[in-house]
Amino acid sequence: MDQLAALLDGPRARGAFLLRAILDPPWSMRVEDRAPLTVVAVVRGEAWIVPSGGEPVALMPGQVALVRGPDDYIVADAPGTPPQIIIGPDQHCTTLDGESLYQSMDLGVRTWGNSPDGGTVMIVGTYSMATEVSKRLLDALPALLVLPGGPLIGLLGAEMVRDEPGQEAVLDRLLDLLLISTLRSWFADHEAPAWYRAQSDPIVGKAMRMLHNNPAHPWTVASLAAEVGVSRASLARRFTELVGEPPMAFLTDWRLALAADMLREPGATVSAVARKVGYGSPFALSTAFKRVRGVSPQEFKVG
Repeated sequence: MDQLAALLDGPRARGAFLLRAILDPPWSMRVEDRAPLTVVAVVRGEAWIVPSGGEPVALMPGQVALVRGPDDYIVADAPGTPPQIIIGPDQHCTTLDGESLYQSMDLGVRTWGNSPDGGTVMIVGTYSMATEVSKRLLDALPALLVLPGGPLIGLLGAEMVRDEPGQEAVLDRLLDLLLISTLRSWFADHEAPAWYRAQSDPIVGKAMRMLHNNPAHPWTVASLAAEVGVSRASLARRFTELVGEPPMAFLTDWRLALAADMLREPGATVSAVARKVGYGSPFALSTAFKRVRGVSPQEFKVG
């Protein structure tokens, strides 16, 4: 597993909010759902996204936008169109006065809008859960990015209106594919974070994947170096140069991120989580967790 895979293993589109919006102007929506990540793809027509405190950005057919929360933003037919609709938590849609619009704008299977023949058709997918594992990747993204979406937009759009067994799983995976392809394109053309660039290194990338895939193993720099076929000193130096932190510091951060997410799961115990992420006892996990995060695992779990 790498950091992009970890993103999809965190806020993965398991039954994610996903709809097709069909709209005729004038239309404008203020999004206040506080979702950590939203995908907006334009199939037909155009749309504008106005980030909180930012400049309006146009979305043309075939383009996809990634909007990183939790700040509010506006999606509209034009930058100056005042909002008529509020999208709140859990995608609750209302007028400015709080009147529900769920039924009045329902246009059929996963389709919503003000006109069945509207000039603008968008696909909106919302990843509703932020995890500790995905935080490193999300923090590397700007508040808004726009890129070409490729053929996946058309494929996702065609599948949106189908209502067949297993369709939710199909849509979830297609949304994940659109997200991952957009992230790859973004990092290929922009300054990617050090941990992302390091994954292409034949030595450090292999070491990172081993730490990701087996965090419970009692790793040392020496044992990790032996697995990737270099000396301990060589691995420590190269890993720190490319990733920006030593291998064991990277492993600790990964283990504690996994532990934080596991602790949120129903029925999780500190003892069980400690074993899964490579700590020999609940006390050892508690000590590391409190040193790094400032609270004990139990306090984090109930907080």
